[in-house]
Amino acid sequence: MPTAIELAEQFQVSLVGDGSRLLRGLAPLERAQSDELSFLSNPLYRQQALDSGAGALIVSEADLKFLQGHSQTTKTSYLVSKNPYASFAKMAQWFAKQSAPIYPPGISPMAVVDKTAVIPASCHIGPFVQIGPGVRLGERVVLLGQISIGEGTTLGDDCLIYPNVTIYHDCTIGDRCIIHSGAVIGADGFGFAPDFSAQGGQWLKIPQTGGVRIGQDVEVGACTTIDRGAMANTTIGDGCKIDNQVQIAHNVVIGVHTVIAGCAAIAGSTTIGNYCVIGGNANFAGHLQIADRTTVSGGTPVIRSITEPGTHITGVFPSMPHSAWERNAAILRGLDKIRERIRSLEGKASDSVSKPD
Repeated sequence: MPTAIELAEQFQVSLVGDGSRLLRGLAPLERAQSDELSFLSNPLYRQQALDSGAGALIVSEADLKFLQGHSQTTKTSYLVSKNPYASFAKMAQWFAKQSAPIYPPGISPMAVVDKTAVIPASCHIGPFVQIGPGVRLGERVVLLGQISIGEGTTLGDDCLIYPNVTIYHDCTIGDRCIIHSGAVIGADGFGFAPDFSAQGGQWLKIPQTGGVRIGQDVEVGACTTIDRGAMANTTIGDGCKIDNQVQIAHNVVIGVHTVIAGCAAIAGSTTIGNYCVIGGNANFAGHLQIADRTTVSGGTPVIRSITEPGTHITGVFPSMPHSAWERNAAILRGLDKIRERIRSLEGKASDSVSKPD
């Protein structure tokens, strides 16, 4: 177990209190024990921090002053950070790595690997993995069970692919990517041309001949789908974090370090900028341009481009009792009539002003 001073030195934060305290892991404020570490990143939880049994707390300078001024004990050690939440994340990663499963290098005898695939000796290939012709894996790639990697696809170094992931042909995955179970990368985009007449007709499939290009340090959630491009590629920038059950359609471009929460859907050929934050169940029409650092609240439908960087948009009612929602909906249905009445009254007022005495 590390000591408080060892964590402070490793993660470049200041230590206030007993540096020899041993810490076995992290825990929430309300559950942490004397040999556990917790964090405070929101002043709303200062009272919980005062009541916490944690042996050490990651705090800001302002929260440290408050806690020291109100605490009845000096037993707690403090790791003082400019960004407690980020410091917590880094330390959580370190603790998680200490207890993470170890996947030894090697190829399971139950895997099917094409003879033309390039598989470094440092990779772990689990049972029932299928690797197609011309696939190239980087160093230390981990493919757990029942994964399919299509022809010509490339994975960078240190990728971790969980069971039941399917990556189609001619896709590129960057270094240190994590793809969770059930995700499908590179399925055909939804492209069909109408060919109808008065006598009938059909939808003609448009071949999806592009690929998917995913940058470095991207995480893709469970059961998320990223479609291949129609002719150009669908592109996900470095550092993007994509939650579960997100749909990204063909030829979408996602800028670097954008985060997308669960059940969001992005229609074809829309470009999302860098450092955007997309809430859960938000949805985007096709062929839009979304500026850098845009924030879209959960459940918001986006039907027009956003050109001003840093815009925060929301398009849904806050939650309310159903009876109140019905009253507001009734008012909305009558807005066109109210507008016409206002225009009529404005017109009459204008006429009366313009008439001479």
